[in-house]
Amino acid sequence: MTQLPVSAWEDQGKGKQGRELKAAVLIGCRPPAAKIDLSATEANEDVTDVFARARNGQYRLLKIDIENEYLTVTSSRQPEESWDQDYDSFVLPLLEDKQPTYILYRLDSQNAQGYEWIFIAWSPDQSHDDVSLSGYKKHLISQSSPAPLTSAEEELRQIKINEIQTDISVDTKHQTLQGIAFPIDREAFQALEDLKMRKLNYVQLQIDIKNERIVLANTAETEVKDLPKRIPNDAARYHFFLYKHSHEGDYLESIVFLYSMPGYSCSIRERMLYSSCKSPLLEGLEKQLQLEVVKKIEIDNGDELTADFLYEEVHPKQHAHKQNFAKPKGPAGKRGIRRLIRGPAETETPND
Repeated sequence: MTQLPVSAWEDQGKGKQGRELKAAVLIGCRPPAAKIDLSATEANEDVTDVFARARNGQYRLLKIDIENEYLTVTSSRQPEESWDQDYDSFVLPLLEDKQPTYILYRLDSQNAQGYEWIFIAWSPDQSHDDVSLSGYKKHLISQSSPAPLTSAEEELRQIKINEIQTDISVDTKHQTLQGIAFPIDREAFQALEDLKMRKLNYVQLQIDIKNERIVLANTAETEVKDLPKRIPNDAARYHFFLYKHSHEGDYLESIVFLYSMPGYSCSIRERMLYSSCKSPLLEGLEKQLQLEVVKKIEIDNGDELTADFLYEEVHPKQHAHKQNFAKPKGPAGKRGIRRLIRGPAETETPND
């Protein structure tokens, strides 16, 4: 067993060699009860070594208990399968009915700071289901769901939905300053509302050119690695993707809009219609459905849709501003008398 003073727990992310572990998601908010010595500041080298190896991906799980006012690594496991396949068989057997504990569990995903971790604070008065894999997924859904509405707010929301559904039932298109707004089928509209409520994580729309309508094309469960397969090579599409990721230690679920247009394999009319309908579609959804799209991306094909590409598009790197050099001032004092030079038209030729 390795030990670490309780007060040095947070200091692990501030010490030398960058030995930090950041939890992507916190499950449970009641830490184990213990008498904590806040005057202790020195970390046991064994624990710092464990944390360093964990940061490099050696461990899947670390179980941490409080013994004699010290944080003690009492159990560890190395990865065997994917993180979700390992989860229940690794975590649940460690939960004791009368012993609170901390568990650090490593995901397979990474960000700019390294592997992402789940921090679990287990208390005996909690149910095992709360920290099971299904409980973890329910926790993520509840964290990202909109706040509960009052009766008045719910009534107002329903009124707006009815107004939108009245608009999209009109079969005729209408011209806008930005382009052409085609009506949206009810099925497509319902899928977008489900995406907003996190019931779906991917919605693909296409234009029915013959009937001049926007219709639903696909709502398959989609991860980042699946996105390239969702992009047709011979037709344009609109894609709405719920991008689940972590940024600077915070778990985020961001809606990203992808407009795929595979170059000249589409007809001229198809290219014109998709280009003209894009802005009115997004403006209508953002205004009437309150669908918050954090990033709009236009692509030719799905080859570039990697995890790194999406992350950098949603969270672009901040480039340092290049400071312009100040123009040096001229010498102090007088520069002499200015000369007045007449132009050719002003020059007089004396007559003798």
